[in-house]
Amino acid sequence: MSADDPLYVIGTPAAKDDGLTKSTGQEIYADDIDLPKMLYGKMLGATVPHARIISIDTSRAEALPGVKAVVIGSDMPRKYGILPVSEDEYPLEIDRVRFVGDPVAAVAAIDEATAEAAVRLIDVEYEELPGTFDIDEGLRPVDEEENRIHDYGARDNVHKLVNLHFGDVDTAFADSDSVHEGVYFYSGNNHLAMEEHAAVAQYAASGRLTLWSSTQTPHYVHKAMSKVLDLPASRIRVVATPNGGGFGGKSDPFPHEFCAAKLSMNTGRPVKITLTREEVFYMHRGRHPVLMWLRTGHDAAGAITALDFKSYVDGGAYGSYGVASTYYTGALQTVTYKIPHYRFRGVRVFTNKPACGPKRGHGTPQARYALEVHLDKVAEKLDLNPVTMRRSMLVDEYTMTANHMRITSCGLDSCLEKIATASDFANLRGQLPYGKGIGVAVGSYLSGSGLPIYWNKMPHTSVDLKVDRGGGVCAKCMEIDIGQGSNSVLAMTVAEVLGLTPEDVQLVVADTDTTPIDLGSYSSRVTFMMGNAAKEAGEKISAMLVAAVAAKLDLDAASRVLRHRRVEGRTSGEGMSFADAVLLAEAMFGQLTATGSYTPPRLAGPYKGSGVGPSPAYSYSVAAVLVDVDHETGIVTPERVWMAHDVGRAVNPMLVEGQVEGGIYMALGEILMEEQVFRKGMHKIPSMLEYKSPTFLEMPPVETFIVESIDGEGPFGAKEVGQGPLLPMPPAVANAVYDAVGVRIDELPITPEKVMAALAELAKGRPGRYGPAGVPDIDWGEPIDVDPVWYDQPPEQWVATTRRAETD
Repeated sequence: MSADDPLYVIGTPAAKDDGLTKSTGQEIYADDIDLPKMLYGKMLGATVPHARIISIDTSRAEALPGVKAVVIGSDMPRKYGILPVSEDEYPLEIDRVRFVGDPVAAVAAIDEATAEAAVRLIDVEYEELPGTFDIDEGLRPVDEEENRIHDYGARDNVHKLVNLHFGDVDTAFADSDSVHEGVYFYSGNNHLAMEEHAAVAQYAASGRLTLWSSTQTPHYVHKAMSKVLDLPASRIRVVATPNGGGFGGKSDPFPHEFCAAKLSMNTGRPVKITLTREEVFYMHRGRHPVLMWLRTGHDAAGAITALDFKSYVDGGAYGSYGVASTYYTGALQTVTYKIPHYRFRGVRVFTNKPACGPKRGHGTPQARYALEVHLDKVAEKLDLNPVTMRRSMLVDEYTMTANHMRITSCGLDSCLEKIATASDFANLRGQLPYGKGIGVAVGSYLSGSGLPIYWNKMPHTSVDLKVDRGGGVCAKCMEIDIGQGSNSVLAMTVAEVLGLTPEDVQLVVADTDTTPIDLGSYSSRVTFMMGNAAKEAGEKISAMLVAAVAAKLDLDAASRVLRHRRVEGRTSGEGMSFADAVLLAEAMFGQLTATGSYTPPRLAGPYKGSGVGPSPAYSYSVAAVLVDVDHETGIVTPERVWMAHDVGRAVNPMLVEGQVEGGIYMALGEILMEEQVFRKGMHKIPSMLEYKSPTFLEMPPVETFIVESIDGEGPFGAKEVGQGPLLPMPPAVANAVYDAVGVRIDELPITPEKVMAALAELAKGRPGRYGPAGVPDIDWGEPIDVDPVWYDQPPEQWVATTRRAETD
């Protein structure tokens, strides 16, 4: 199809492909699967945060009637991890446990009650080791090598150190008209998906293993299964069942998946393991707690001349995605504002708590919160309007950032303009009655990572299309819909290219046996990457249909177009139905099948670690929030939210608005109440009774603005919307609280106790602030110095730089 052709499906609001199935209770989730002769599994977690395993006695569990199998760590002695640089986990730990809940044994029995009773009969003897429970402790030297949480990493309990310099930061500070510092802390929190993790494994007599799992990454689970179980990948099938929420929390391979598989292999019967809510809290892989320090230099107009940023990341007990998360706390600072000189130093430490990993935004909300609150402070000191200040230094389209991130389309200025106008920000900021305030903030996110998790040159996603003789179209892809609507995007994309309706497209998804590769639902990559692959596959089918019709009617193929279930002339109705065209095309070409694939351009910069952050395109968001702060109780109540999001092009505007509102809802939980709290490794609130999150009663009215910048890289111009809208919300609320009562809460969540403490300080004539006092002084090691890419390059130089990156 031509770029000038009108769009009939893309851009049309439509219900989700699976909406009725889910809303009527017909959807089959992993825990709904019930196979003949199925057994039920339970895992035994460690009761101490750090210890050597002296012995495990399973005899009493094995003797319990109804127990069919018991496995321990030595039964699966191969390590795994989602990142090749951090393969540091066993499905069941063999010689050491590193957090309370770390699995050490698993049981399969005739029912869940028997399995639960059996794990309680397993006797484990531990030799306790010194525990490490926060960032400060994680940075301290370890007295004895054997007391380290892991035997790899930068040093002691430091997992990763990053020290990157772009340009001459110190000289830029010296030449700045003003320099400002700040310290901030963002607490860790859990995904709190409605569905707990679940998996069902069946090892057939033929020697083939099938795993049904509520995972976001069936390809990576498949890869890890082969390694850990020592089975050829060709004998393993992973089916990602519909997810009852993911948000990053189902992106890792997990112990229950391996245990279900091993127990099935040992018994020859299907085994299901469904985690309890408490077990989900201990498996975690959620938001990293991050302590941050930053210094900015500014010219007289407020523009940033230099940024120096440090992040201290609490990683928990295992690597997970932590190396990438650490880089992400610094990588995307430069894709919103012009920052000509930039220094980023980051450190991730191991602690004896559940491992942290990717949660909606993957390391970027923490840093964005710090920067956006900090810029509001600077704007006040320089007597500048926060919106005007931001608009004066936004990145330009088609430029490169100092840390070598390629910017394509950017609708950020339009987002700021819409939000400032809709919220009447200029007239409300600083003018509302005491207790009422308004705040604004900016954010940006990836449209998919530029690199796969393990290095290869293969496509990141592929889509197969098959057209049958009746005109039916089947689209196959390993993508997994975790609630974001990617199934609908697939159907709509194929329908648009082939001139059909989404209802005409049947989907087969998320199955490693029957669908072509897709790396998973993470990093907001699916719409962008799968959409490009589906578009390419559809265009191949379209070309065959047009050629067949043109030959039959003796017409010019270039004048043909697919629309309204027909192949017809662009300016006339001359042609035939889609179904009739299919018969002609199959007679000419054989079975109508096509594959489309997508691999991002090579965009990494010339330095180690540059693979984290580059993306084919970036989305942009702006939020304004009106709050009420009760000065007698400290309770913060959001009263209204305005959000503008640059989505490139809205494939389905209804789903875009849903994603925006979902991001706002999750952000409100993080900013106001959600926090993973531990006492010496024990989770203090491992249930939804005590771990508070917003309900619909706490959700304020939201006005959403969809900004379309039409990105040249995206399918039909589309970019991401899954994670970006969360980012500006926490700082916008924090800035609104300051506008309401004059106190700065530089530590999330903003609880009533913190607000009252800051107000008490203000009443004593001291700065009204609650937050960390400083950051540890550590040895950052030798820096990596990188020449920045300047902003004043002409477009032709930008294109040349991009092409070099793609072809190097």
